[in-house]
Formats: sequence, C-alpha cells, structure tokens
Amino acid sequence: MTAPDVTAARVQAVLDIPLHRHLGMQLRDPADPPAGIWFPVDEAAQNQAALLHGGVVYTFLDVAAFLALLPSLGDAEHAVTHDLTASLLRPVPAGARVELTGSVLRRGRAVAFLRSEATVDGVLVASAQVTKSIVPAG
Repeated sequence: MTAPDVTAARVQAVLDIPLHRHLGMQLRDPADPPAGIWFPVDEAAQNQAALLHGGVVYTFLDVAAFLALLPSLGDAEHAVTHDLTASLLRPVPAGARVELTGSVLRRGRAVAFLRSEATVDGVLVASAQVTKSIVPAG
C-alpha cells in the first residue's frame, strides 16, 4: 500500500495536468480521491454541436479508473493504461455536470482490470472497461 504523502502527491499530480485543469476537473470528495471526479460541460469540453466531446469523457473515464486503483498501488508502483474500451451511451448537453467514478474489478501483480462510469444527474451517460499495466514508479 502507498504511504499517505505519496498518495497525496500522486493525486496532486493528476489534478495538475494542464489538460485536466483546462477542462475544469475536480475531485468529487477532496478527502477521498478514489470517490471520483466531476467536470462541467463548458466550452472547453464541447464539440461543434455544443455537446460533450467524446475525447473528453474518454480522458476522464481513464482518470476515474486510475484514482480507484490508487489505494492498491505500492510506493514503488505506478499504473499506465494498457487498454480502454468506452461506450458513449447518450449525448450530454452544454452546462451539464458530469460525475465519474471508477472501481477495481481485479488487481493482479502486473495488470489491473477496472470499470468506470460517467453520470449526469444520476443517469449513466458513458462507461468504460480499463486495463492498466502495473509498472515500477519512476
């Protein structure tokens, strides 16, 4: 398991990614990063039809999966995305608040299998199966 200061630094590194900041990503519960994230569908997150851009939701489905896995990573471990398969289930309009959560389905020595979901007002709008490779922290 990861020491609290290492976990906090890893969470802060995720929050500090310029793309995440630009898109307005926030932790759902700052005291519990594995609880997921949220972001507004403002201009930066919209496509030309003024709907949520698919690439944005893909990105955040991956982030939610990583945050869910974080408590099971040791100080000498990191996780990188090996595969991500997402389903976009319904369009999301401008102005919506998208909430994303992840869950660990199975964690092995070298690979972790995760699921993440995006909801708007409690309605599922996208889901993903995410596979992460466990690698040495560098």
